Amino acid sequence: MNSPPGASARDRLIVALDVSTQTEALELVRELSPEVGFFKIGLQLYIAGGPEIVRGVLATGAKVFLDLKLHDIPNTVGKAVESASRLGVQMVTIHLSGGEEMIRAAIDGRQHDMSILGVTVLTSATEGTLREVGVSDKIDNHVLRLAKLGVAKGLDGIVASPHEITMLRREFGGKIKIVVPGIRPSGSESADQKRVMTPREAIQAGADYLVIGRPIIAHPAPREAVTRILDEVKS
Repeated sequence: MNSPPGASARDRLIVALDVSTQTEALELVRELSPEVGFFKIGLQLYIAGGPEIVRGVLATGAKVFLDLKLHDIPNTVGKAVESASRLGVQMVTIHLSGGEEMIRAAIDGRQHDMSILGVTVLTSATEGTLREVGVSDKIDNHVLRLAKLGVAKGLDGIVASPHEITMLRREFGGKIKIVVPGIRPSGSESADQKRVMTPREAIQAGADYLVIGRPIIAHPAPREAVTRILDEVKS
């Protein structure tokens, strides 16, 4: 389920449309689509624009990673995945902490070859965060525990921080996609991301897809920022 051998830098980059309006999002897609084929729609934009923003991005010919991190009772998650399938998105996320029954419902709700990705531990989290919610284990151990549960139930891939890429690739080989947020080009600020890595480092570690938002969309010249990132990945 990895990117095909020899996948281009363009195929590996997912730009996060972390903006507040449909107009801003579609302007970015139109500006960046010559260099970027995949865009992430998260909670902020989906709540603002709903299914119409998904349809709008898909209508440009781009692919959509619908990052809603679904986490609810199994029936609700299964129906939500079914709805995402009907929209035609290429990837959707669920929280693996929802457990076996919820994961299975998500898989059963899929209606075509859309990839279902499992979120392990958010890149903003630390071991202190885990302790606050009753998890006393180290982050790596908790990530691997959740990833094993998801892969055993048929997930297509895992969303995890850059620091878990090597561990996940060693455990699962080429059986899964690894989609990595928390990517910060050389010289960028990490902001609220705690476990970050540069694009080059993440690709070398075994990431299939890099999710990058603020370093691109907050740049005075977003397309220039994309070009620099792609050059770094190619190198």
